[in-house]
Amino acid sequence: MARCTLCGQRSSVISQALGLCAACIKQRPQQAEPRLQKIHVETRKRFGLPSSPPRSERGVTCRLCVNECVIGPGDAGYCGVRSNRHGRLTTDLRGGARVSWYHDPLPTNCVASWVCPAETDAGYPVFTHSRGPEYGHYNLAVFYEACSFNCLFCQNWHFRERSRAPQGRSAADLAAAVNERTLCICYFGGDPTPQLPHALRASRLARERATGRPLRICWETNGAMNPQVLDQMIQLSLDSGGCIKFDLKAWNEHLHLALTGVTNRRTLDNFKRAASFLSLRRAPPLLVASTPLVPGYVDAAEVAYIANFISSLDPSIPYSLLAFHPQFYMHDLPRTSRGHAHECEAAARAAGLTRVNVGNLHVLGPDYDPEK
Repeated sequence: MARCTLCGQRSSVISQALGLCAACIKQRPQQAEPRLQKIHVETRKRFGLPSSPPRSERGVTCRLCVNECVIGPGDAGYCGVRSNRHGRLTTDLRGGARVSWYHDPLPTNCVASWVCPAETDAGYPVFTHSRGPEYGHYNLAVFYEACSFNCLFCQNWHFRERSRAPQGRSAADLAAAVNERTLCICYFGGDPTPQLPHALRASRLARERATGRPLRICWETNGAMNPQVLDQMIQLSLDSGGCIKFDLKAWNEHLHLALTGVTNRRTLDNFKRAASFLSLRRAPPLLVASTPLVPGYVDAAEVAYIANFISSLDPSIPYSLLAFHPQFYMHDLPRTSRGHAHECEAAARAAGLTRVNVGNLHVLGPDYDPEK
């Protein structure tokens, strides 16, 4: 049980790393900021990453994501992979990217599986061969080993330890991994954002290889990329029957900064931008949202704000609430309880959303007493 350093409250749903309760983060942001800044600096120093987006006087500006780093000669950006080499921005690692991939049998544990062609008849017969689950086929799961956020609860944080290898992998090598049994590619991580030029090249090459048959292009992302690059991602997904899955981690900006180290303004703007394309293809759904239910921080009230925002754009946008498992610097929190998940699901439906799902059911834990 940890104590909030501002209000003195003790609770099992206060992260010891943060040392702050959600109420103080949201209501007393100026007082909370020094502690939050300290923990984010410490977590990044451990992995040799810049403590904040660089602002070098002699640097080159990277506009690939919301951080808009100004990267000095020979230095790297906040993500750790975008660098300034002789006055030129690059993610090249001997011609490639920090990325790995594997073939995942369909249907798979995807945020959007409950509404996509891999598990349903959505998009048949244009974007899938099947009226049901695509048994016998594969998703090419592509993991980019970098991120533009610094989530303290990251479920895949180990990429920070294995992403130091100097040898990169080319877009052509990635595209060549697509075989006749591959029906979709899903980019995730980390986050694909810092290495999106590589992902876009690989997607186009792969689509050329799969001419005349389904190959859906999908993305799981924090949504903080440059809006013009987002448009390219959306177009690939629209044409192929894929989707873009935004992880809307929090509504309150102060809470989002505490949990991720980065503002959510670009993410919300980009989500609204993506929603403007929905009329171009209704099935399968182009846009999907998800929110990790972090105990003590992302509660039913926070979910209600997010759900109202989504519903104001289109109430049919699928929304998946993801059970939290203790990880990384928030390893001392309990798992999302069944009661927590049900309250958040009810809040999302009350906001008018017609397609709400609770994901990672196997992770859900028993109800907990925050006073113990």
